Amino acid sequence: MTAQLNPSAPITVEVALGDRGYDIVIGRDVLRSLGTRIAALRPGARTAIVTDRTVAASWLAQTQEALDDVGIVSFPIVVEGGEGSKSYAGLQQVCEALIAAKIERNDLVIALGGGVVGDLAGFSASIVRRGLDFVQVPTSLLAQVDSSVGGKTGINSPHGKNLVGAFHQPVLVIADTAVLDTLSPRQFRAGYAEVAKYGALGDEAFFAWLEANHADIVRGGSAREHAIATSCRAKAAIVARDERETGERALLNLGHTFGHALEAATGFSDRLFHGEGVAVGMVLAAEFSAERGMLAADAAKRLSHHLAEVGLPTRLQDIAGLAQEGLADADALMALMAQDKKVKRGRLTFILLEAIGRAVIANDVEPQPVRDFLARKLADKI
Repeated sequence: MTAQLNPSAPITVEVALGDRGYDIVIGRDVLRSLGTRIAALRPGARTAIVTDRTVAASWLAQTQEALDDVGIVSFPIVVEGGEGSKSYAGLQQVCEALIAAKIERNDLVIALGGGVVGDLAGFSASIVRRGLDFVQVPTSLLAQVDSSVGGKTGINSPHGKNLVGAFHQPVLVIADTAVLDTLSPRQFRAGYAEVAKYGALGDEAFFAWLEANHADIVRGGSAREHAIATSCRAKAAIVARDERETGERALLNLGHTFGHALEAATGFSDRLFHGEGVAVGMVLAAEFSAERGMLAADAAKRLSHHLAEVGLPTRLQDIAGLAQEGLADADALMALMAQDKKVKRGRLTFILLEAIGRAVIANDVEPQPVRDFLARKLADKI
């Protein structure tokens, strides 16, 4: 698991879903191969590239050039950056643009961007003309290791995160690690939270390797490709066994029940990036596990220490604007968690830890102990 991979050659991870299976191609400068790969996968296809303004400024021209080199026509669709585009209005914009560009069912939608663009473009593809195929070209670390893989697409509702969407698998994922060089340190750290998640939920040896190698991952050394490939392999294996999250795939939501509520409470804004919410959420899940006697207190501290060492928030008090209404109120947070997609007949489902590397699905968690736990955490001194 922790053996170094050859950084000079692209790494291919297969998502084994039968005739809907696809490859994740990981490596530096693999974006250049996008046109060749699409031409082989879908001869004669036209494409629409959905991206946001920030990504477009850095990578749209290179993406179109890779397509132009093999004669593939492309139509850019540019949305505003940030979670605000993952909305009904953003969905309408992309769907209408795809229809106006006359993208047909034998063509392809390309999602060029982070998790917001991937979710928005993928959901749009799933409903326009009752289903268009799409390719993920993730440009953030979070998207490369998590949201671009597995087929979850969707938009946010005012009631909560990702409440409107569909399972719609891509036909190809191109994860070019060179594009991560343009991320801000904060954006990169937010993505790292999802990398750490894979170790925390199912691979203690990988988590230990991350503790020793996180600096090289941040610097962009050979450890970066290894971390991304290991994360993608972990997710691909779980998705292949439980595509529609009827069981084991729920483990991938470690930290997300708390994290999504915190994102909603901060208005899906730059006050709290998704990965930052997951980081705080993972620590809360670990501490709640420890309070229930499931996890050793030292293990919860180990997780918190590693995330903090990387520069991620680990406490509610680390979130900007803690005192604002909705964030410093345990009842308001509970109301937001009640909208979580894993809620069944009003009972909360949490992903909790028995050890670093061993997560479990806890069904039917009574709300009152969670509310009391949050109240205590909110009362902690900064």
